Amino acid sequence: MALYPYTLQPVALNLTEAEFHQAQYELFASASPSFGLSSFKTKEWIIMAVIVVLAIAGLIFVTGYSTIIFWLMLVGVVIYLLARTLGFKWYVKREFDKQVADQEMPDEMRQMKLGVQKHGLVMAMPSNQPDMMKNSQMRGMQMRAGATQQAVIPWTSIKSWDETDDYIFMMFELKGQQGSQIVPKRLQAQKFPIDTIRQHLQEVVPVKGLNPENLQPPA
Repeated sequence: MALYPYTLQPVALNLTEAEFHQAQYELFASASPSFGLSSFKTKEWIIMAVIVVLAIAGLIFVTGYSTIIFWLMLVGVVIYLLARTLGFKWYVKREFDKQVADQEMPDEMRQMKLGVQKHGLVMAMPSNQPDMMKNSQMRGMQMRAGATQQAVIPWTSIKSWDETDDYIFMMFELKGQQGSQIVPKRLQAQKFPIDTIRQHLQEVVPVKGLNPENLQPPA
């Protein structure tokens, strides 16, 4: 009984180089410690509140040059807030850029199409792209010949997955070969069933989070 929609035919992924790097950055940022105001601990808020109250009280009851120290206390709180939010965000972006500076999007993702079926995720690409089959991610997959070549990643081969606001990520192992796939959520506008993918992923791996160490090394 099909409770969730599936695709009648694969939908073009149309992943761009910019999206590829944006997806990696979102995943990298989600795995990094939070750099928003919600990341502050209660103890930090209490300390900052005490400093601000003391500084304001000092400005009210003290006059003259002695008020400089209270202004410095307020400025120190502001600098700390900026360093823990915008400063840390800048640091995370810099570290990410260093890691992926030389990384390019795999060629097969430029012309790949994706489909969603009850038995797995369908990957399709033009049959006149022999070089794509040399990619380690595609080796070991049984391709169906025709105008396009198709391979299926069974849901049961998914070892870990995660998602951000814009993408779903999954890592799989099939016939001794390891691979990964990025699914842009913008495909939902083309009636691509993102919710169905999430449902199947939750059935095989209930807890989100990419764990590449769980993949077995290739034979």
